Amino acid sequence: MTRKVEPMSADVPAMPVLPVLWHEGDCIAIHKPAGWLVHRTGLDAGETRFVVQTLRDQLGVPVHPIHRLDKGTSGVLLMALSPDAARRLSACFERREVHKRYVAMVRGWPPLEAHVDHALRPDDAPPDAPAQDAVTDFRLLARCSLDVPVDRYPQTRVALVEAMPVTGRRHQIRRHLKHLAHPIIGDATHGKGAHNRWWAEQLGVQRLWLHAASLSLPHPHRAREWLHIASPLSSAELNADWQRLLAEPWAWSQPGARERLLSSLLPAA
Repeated sequence: MTRKVEPMSADVPAMPVLPVLWHEGDCIAIHKPAGWLVHRTGLDAGETRFVVQTLRDQLGVPVHPIHRLDKGTSGVLLMALSPDAARRLSACFERREVHKRYVAMVRGWPPLEAHVDHALRPDDAPPDAPAQDAVTDFRLLARCSLDVPVDRYPQTRVALVEAMPVTGRRHQIRRHLKHLAHPIIGDATHGKGAHNRWWAEQLGVQRLWLHAASLSLPHPHRAREWLHIASPLSSAELNADWQRLLAEPWAWSQPGARERLLSSLLPAA
């Protein structure tokens, strides 16, 4: 049961409460806001917002992260509340039984579909380290063109794409979209600064436009059932910045694409 969090005092603000998307037994999924780290790291010593520590204080029990989302990525994050649950859920990821669906806003207009099988070397690996297999499928959702010159281009062209990673390498979606020459808007490492700055000013939000929309896996407590967890873009409480983005003049790739996106790209029943 979730422990009620009381304000500490009138002078000290209460710790933020992470939205719970699903909670059953010793497994829980939350919505990770953009800009939060999953756990403390010396690589970002100035950050103060950590999912693991905040959720531990919110629930009053130890929390075990099962997978990771980049600091800039928002959306579904699955956690365990016991070592046994952590082992069970981790085994699902290792067996590639977990299906993840992301949405990203990218520069340019990519093809309707793309299958990227492009091995990646870990970011912190030495140059002679072998690359690891990495596979991602992409599907175009919508295109947008604005008559505003940015950088050397006479127009600003962006697209919304659905990303379905088959493997789980670090920064895989970001690096594969860069490989396609369609980097994610807001990606300071792999994208274009001029485009990132223009869209930050246009939308009033400076962030990585990548969202973990849904996650599907074998139900951890009921045999022969699948569990589908979503952080819907239709929720103003969870995803107000994405709703602001969707107000732009998008041309949807096919009938029903917008409705499917708002329902978090969940698989058909």
